[in-house]
Amino acid sequence: MNVRRRTLIATALVLGIAAGPVAAARAATVPATAPAAGAAGSTGPAGSAGAEFTTPPDAAALARAIAGLGAHHPDATAALVRVGGTSGVWRGRSGLADVRSGRGAIEDARFRAGSVTKTFTAAVVLQLAAEGRLELDRPVQQYLPGLLPGGPGGFAPVSVRQLLNYTSGLRSADGPGDTFEDAYAHRFDVVDPRALIADAVAKGPEFRPGEKQRYGNIHYTVLGVLIEKVTGTTYEKAVSERIIKPLGLRHTSFPSPAQNRIPGPHNRGYQAVAKAGGGSSLVDVTEWNSTSNWAAGDLISTTEDLERFTVALFGGKVVPKAQLEEMFTVPDVRDAESGRHAVETAGMKEFALADGTLVYGKTGARYGYNTVIGGTRDLSRTLVYSVNSTDAKGEEMNEVAMGIVGAAFAR
Repeated sequence: MNVRRRTLIATALVLGIAAGPVAAARAATVPATAPAAGAAGSTGPAGSAGAEFTTPPDAAALARAIAGLGAHHPDATAALVRVGGTSGVWRGRSGLADVRSGRGAIEDARFRAGSVTKTFTAAVVLQLAAEGRLELDRPVQQYLPGLLPGGPGGFAPVSVRQLLNYTSGLRSADGPGDTFEDAYAHRFDVVDPRALIADAVAKGPEFRPGEKQRYGNIHYTVLGVLIEKVTGTTYEKAVSERIIKPLGLRHTSFPSPAQNRIPGPHNRGYQAVAKAGGGSSLVDVTEWNSTSNWAAGDLISTTEDLERFTVALFGGKVVPKAQLEEMFTVPDVRDAESGRHAVETAGMKEFALADGTLVYGKTGARYGYNTVIGGTRDLSRTLVYSVNSTDAKGEEMNEVAMGIVGAAFAR
């Protein structure tokens, strides 16, 4: 999703976009007045503008948002949604686990969470900062000598904080091509993260560190290497030992470099591809190697696990509260693409509802799978979803996802 479309999500938050008859939703819900599991006593600082959410989620609007999904829906084949918070919860699912068999969507399905991985990566870096094992304002070159060389045309000192909030000036690494067809042809390639960094570094900096913000995976690929250097273990083990195991995220994992399948029950992902004679067909994109995303987008999880993570994170139970401020702080710079004020934080993003309420969260996009985690900082309303979008990396935001977001944050 480009910057223009990402900023438009604030508009979607106040819209209840219907997606078909309620009867077709096949949604399974719990009472909207039930308290959110784990929410009591877990609220973070009330640092958001606007009033907290005090009424239950709009169950009818949420059911409409995910109605009618399946093989013939223009935007998605399935969706899993969890709306929570101190004001009540709503859970729903719709669509198909497999368009060939017609089997219904699996409620506890695992999926590729994409860039939601960055929130986990940022959390580990901030934990290490809290422990005094690294300093956010210290140049990453001091921790990883030779990785970002200086000199004429080279890199000025890049702080750990500038990597976290995408103001480092690093350029993106090249992929196999710019089209879905290019990516699909290389879907089983195993990629070395350090090779991605070398490719990006060879291009030189785009701008001086701290001048602008440009969102991209490369910042978090470097942070993955930094985590390994500081902890003396693999990135995957560091995240597992520090976040996944302590929070009891039993269905959250990182695939091995040779693993192309999603472990356990899952809804299959599809990409709509235009046919020569008109119309489109669905290409199964469930099996895919994700090493090119690594610390920026490799995570596999469930909506239940991600909801638990979100509540714990916002409540100060993952990152100590002093360092947690980084995840709710937008740097005072402009976005390099749009020229508007930056919106990305360390591992998340800030956006405002029409009434001024601030919402924080993270999106993720892998072919066949769109993911969101987030909520108000006071935890009065949270949202986690997995939408099996048939154009997950398209320029336009998925209409089903927009409907879910609008319904979840409607007052």
